[in-house]
Amino acid sequence: MPKAKANNIEIEYDTFGDPSAKPLLLVMGLGSQMISWDEEFCEMFVDKGFYVIRFDNRDIGLSTKFEEAGEPDIMKEFMALQRGKTISPPYTLEDMANDAVGLLDVLHIEKAHICGASMGGMIVQLIALNHPNRVLSLTSIMSTTGNPDLPQARPEAMQVLIKPAPTEREAYIKHYVKNWRILYGSGYPYPEDIYRERAAVAYDRSFYPQGMKRQMLAIMGVENRGPKLKTINVPTLVIHGGDDPLVPVEGGKETAECIPGAELLIIEGMGHSLPAPIWSQVVEAIAKNADKANY
Repeated sequence: MPKAKANNIEIEYDTFGDPSAKPLLLVMGLGSQMISWDEEFCEMFVDKGFYVIRFDNRDIGLSTKFEEAGEPDIMKEFMALQRGKTISPPYTLEDMANDAVGLLDVLHIEKAHICGASMGGMIVQLIALNHPNRVLSLTSIMSTTGNPDLPQARPEAMQVLIKPAPTEREAYIKHYVKNWRILYGSGYPYPEDIYRERAAVAYDRSFYPQGMKRQMLAIMGVENRGPKLKTINVPTLVIHGGDDPLVPVEGGKETAECIPGAELLIIEGMGHSLPAPIWSQVVEAIAKNADKANY
């Protein structure tokens, strides 16, 4: 896969479809490599006339790692926040949004449809806020506004984030499968074999848990974007699972309420995941939202 030099880092990326088609940039969430955007899912967008770009965020996968920043103590930083202190992450979500825009620059894409999941939803919101001239349409999936007063993750989902991953391959795979069973949601059968295979592929491609911790610090350091989201004026779709244990559905509802004219799609039974049975529904909704864009 190719690498792009952008925003003073190297970004691993790949593409699907015809470069002359409608550009769609997919931004993945916390600790997740770009391969978490399933190839079949990406090809469904190609069938809808999109040129799909997916990439590894900084500090994950095969993009630049921030080793020199060291491995943070997440619990210590969390407790500091609880005491009203500020934290200083080695980079911010704004930096990660600038990475994504830098990738568009390298690909000579002036404007794109942008779609992000979880942390990726936060990043695409920031792209729309900080680089509005680069955005044709916006889709925020299972994400939130950063409002600290919104309902927080269920305890079992929070444990998924803070419990260290085993370093040994088979133990990691079991850990991954168990965690995603918690996050997946109750409305669809959990495809354990698929998640076991995903875990193995992700581990073999790049096992790098310290990068996820630094990404988590970036999330912990954000401000409430709610008031600023009111300035977004591109077609916006907000998708959220009604059974999301990690980012409760109220986060999606508030995101849609803050962005003028945003459409809210709540999928009952969907957790913090994109089950294959809903892919067609999600792709159709994103394509419909993109059709509203002014080119």
